[in-house]
Amino acid sequence: MDLIQVKDLCFSYSGEKGTLKHISLNVKKGNFVTIVGENGSGKSSLIKCILGLNKGYTGEIIKEEHIGYLPQKTEIQTNFPASIEEVVLSGTISNNPRSIFYKKEDKERAKNTMKKLGIYDIRKKCFADLSGGQQQRVLIARSLCATKSLIVLDEPTNGLDPNIAKQIYELLDKLKKEEDITILMVSHDIDRALNYADKVIELINGEITFDGIPANYKLGGAK
Repeated sequence: MDLIQVKDLCFSYSGEKGTLKHISLNVKKGNFVTIVGENGSGKSSLIKCILGLNKGYTGEIIKEEHIGYLPQKTEIQTNFPASIEEVVLSGTISNNPRSIFYKKEDKERAKNTMKKLGIYDIRKKCFADLSGGQQQRVLIARSLCATKSLIVLDEPTNGLDPNIAKQIYELLDKLKKEEDITILMVSHDIDRALNYADKVIELINGEITFDGIPANYKLGGAK
């Protein structure tokens, strides 16, 4: 079962030539899919098209209704004075867009998610006071509160110490295996991505140059 299908997607920002050119891909339920490529290759643009944050593309995108999203760290305010609990709970808002109040089941979902990610005991701590790795763990928990099936992450380990980055990958792998969470992730860390991904998609200059299993990518296999 495909949770995301992209068919012949083309997209460009205003005044620029084609950023994404005839992109077609799929993300199957239960898979860990990593999009790799150099800076400026179109990885984040593709993610934002899939999420509906970029408008004006051509082609077709069919996707799961509820998707949890963790944007690039540069797009996240890391110093806002909210508790871990408040940040995680805010992930449920997309499930109740017309309500200004959290439901009992929202609070229970946030509680269970924090326990699974090992942050429940520090839930009252201020988000701004956390380390970069702890903040990413909190934001992954927040994304999980928006979905039961699919999370999309844009460079979640960027700027993190290698050991902390490894822990993030291990956490995502655990979520895939134990919680049946499908993962679509943009990463610059190709070597680590190959160790955890079920599927690798490479973008170069807005075009897919590889779409397949990590073993074939390591061998330089063609798409």
